[in-house]
Amino acid sequence: MAIVADEKDWTWVLERRCPECGFVASEVPRAEIAPMTRANARAWAGILGGDPEWLRRRPRPDRWSPLEYSCHVRDVFGVMGERLQLMVTLDNPLFQNWDQDSTAVESRYEEQDPAVVAVELTAAGERLAADLDGVEGAAWQRPGVRSNGAHFTVETLGRYMLHDVVHHLFDVAPETATP
Repeated sequence: MAIVADEKDWTWVLERRCPECGFVASEVPRAEIAPMTRANARAWAGILGGDPEWLRRRPRPDRWSPLEYSCHVRDVFGVMGERLQLMVTLDNPLFQNWDQDSTAVESRYEEQDPAVVAVELTAAGERLAADLDGVEGAAWQRPGVRSNGAHFTVETLGRYMLHDVVHHLFDVAPETATP
């Protein structure tokens, strides 16, 4: 069963609380972005150790399975890491469009091995967190632009990413998500 593509512009989460997951991106101190990224990756690794049948089951037609969300979060960490590198090395880079729904289909998220995904997700989260740990001073304000025209700084990109991965943890295991 195909998921209807999410075409919402989620950048509003940088300005106000998410009514679904409760996360308030604007209140995350920049010094907490990397530690929260690591904690989120660890939480996903724990999810991926769960019941294999549950991991592959979609709870509703408009929701991915926990395994599919885990694959997505792994890829979010990777894409955001690439964007972070562009932002700290280039002046105001334009990010290529990332079609997360096509990636899910092409990468066959639903068929991936949860144990492998856990290792990859943890590594991708750690790489991104380490790169965020290396950002200092004025570099937090370096800009970048998404292909749809949305403007980010390194700091707002980090907060935006955190909302995404926390929100998806809420989608699969609300009791483990941190608003």
